[in-house]
Amino acid sequence: MSILVAGVLLWSIVHLMKSVTPGVRASLQDTIGEGPHKGLAALLLLVSLGLMIYGWRTTPAEFVYDPPSWGRHLNMLLVIVAVYLIGVAQGKSRIKQWIRHPMLTGVLIWAIGHLLANGDNKSLVLFGGLGLWALISIFTVSRNEGAWVKPSEVATPGREVISVVIALILYAILFGAHRFIAGVALVGPHAV
Repeated sequence: MSILVAGVLLWSIVHLMKSVTPGVRASLQDTIGEGPHKGLAALLLLVSLGLMIYGWRTTPAEFVYDPPSWGRHLNMLLVIVAVYLIGVAQGKSRIKQWIRHPMLTGVLIWAIGHLLANGDNKSLVLFGGLGLWALISIFTVSRNEGAWVKPSEVATPGREVISVVIALILYAILFGAHRFIAGVALVGPHAV
């Protein structure tokens, strides 16, 4: 469990440095340079992902709470929404007229969905921890950016349709790869 906790904490600390401790981040960037700073941050994030995956796969699941019977099915729907939001965060999209931080909102939705589907200790640490990171980030980034200025440019309807199709394809890939990443099949005889 400690490896999983370390992965979630490392992920959160590296990401929160920009919005919570911008002075420390700027000082580090001035000391080692912008390029090395970005490289170090990327390396630490890869290490955190490795720790989370390894920690998840090696931590025995222990019951904490009973998720609702409909939680697993709602999670599958919420993950589609989360994948879409994470994807459109990088480009033009009409969704940015309603949601200020689509990527962080997508991570939060992904985390909530997984907490509705799973009631074990490692799910609480991984999904609860990353959901908390996303929620804190939404507030700290918004505070630092000031008043929300909605983007003036939005995607064309055709581009929005393409974004939805890409999200569905990515969801299908993640659905199939879930058993290799998390060690848990979503369908079949070993599905949870």
